[in-house]
Amino acid sequence: METESLVPAVGVLLVDTGHANRTGEFRGLAGPYWSLRPVAGGTEWEAEPEHVRPATPAERLSAKTARENARSRGEVA
Repeated sequence: METESLVPAVGVLLVDTGHANRTGEFRGLAGPYWSLRPVAGGTEWEAEPEHVRPATPAERLSAKTARENARSRGEVA
């Protein structure tokens, strides 16, 4: 199966099961990897597509809350 046909849209929230279930926003392709950015700010990381899944509604809510908290502390715009 072609990985590129399964590439999500930029901005979709995903969970990287290969990195302690970190939730990140899809930013694009980085060679064979997917580039994800932490929702509450921080350094992007590369994830293996086979270890990434869509975030559940609860994970999306948690990520949105984390981002709003970071925004209120002035950590992200």
